[in-house]
Amino acid sequence: MKNQDIHPITDHLIPKSEKENLLGHKGLVFWLYGLSGSGKSTLVMEMEKRLHALGRNSIVLDGDNLRSGINADLGFSDDDREENVRRVSEIAKILSDNGLIVFVSLITPLRKFRENARSIIGTKSFREIFVKASFDLCRKRDVKGLYAKAEKGIVESFTGHNSNFEEPENADLTIMTENEKLVCSSDKLAEFVLSEINLQNLS
Repeated sequence: MKNQDIHPITDHLIPKSEKENLLGHKGLVFWLYGLSGSGKSTLVMEMEKRLHALGRNSIVLDGDNLRSGINADLGFSDDDREENVRRVSEIAKILSDNGLIVFVSLITPLRKFRENARSIIGTKSFREIFVKASFDLCRKRDVKGLYAKAEKGIVESFTGHNSNFEEPENADLTIMTENEKLVCSSDKLAEFVLSEINLQNLS
C-alpha cells in the first residue's frame, strides 16, 4: 500500500482540547531520560502513585517494558535506539493527543533522539526531564546488574561505557538524584508535573 492510499481520520476525531476538558487536565508527555540506574523508572512509578491518589490517571511507557513487547526486535545500536525512540514517541503522541498524561522512561542518550521525540510529539505536548546521576554512582547502584555485564563485555553498546550519552543544554527540568533522597526528587517532579497539567495554563 502506498502512502497516498492512507487516509488518517485525525481531523474528524474529537479535538484534544475537548478531551482535556473532560478529563480535567492537559494531555502531556513527560520524557524522563538519563543513564541506566539514574532513577528514571523509580521516579515515574512514584509519580504514577501520586497522581492516582489525586484522582488523575497516567500512563507509563518504560523502556524495558517496551523492549519486552513492541520493541523486542530492536538492539542497542544507534540506529536501533533511534527507532526505539521513534516508536515510543508515536505511541506517546497518540496517548497525549487523547488528553492523557504520559510518562516516558527511556535512556535516550543522544540529543538528536530527544529532538526527534519532540518533533514527533510536538513542542506544546513535550516536556524534557533530565534525571542526572554520574556514571560512577549508577555503576555502584547497578540495580539491574548491567554495568557488571558491560565491564565483562557481555552487554554491548552500553550507554556511558562504550556508547555515548550527551547531556542536555536546555532541559525543561533537571532532577539531580546523585545526592538527594527519593522523596526530594519526587517532590520536585510532582511540583513540575502538577503545574504543567493544570488546565488554567492551557495555551
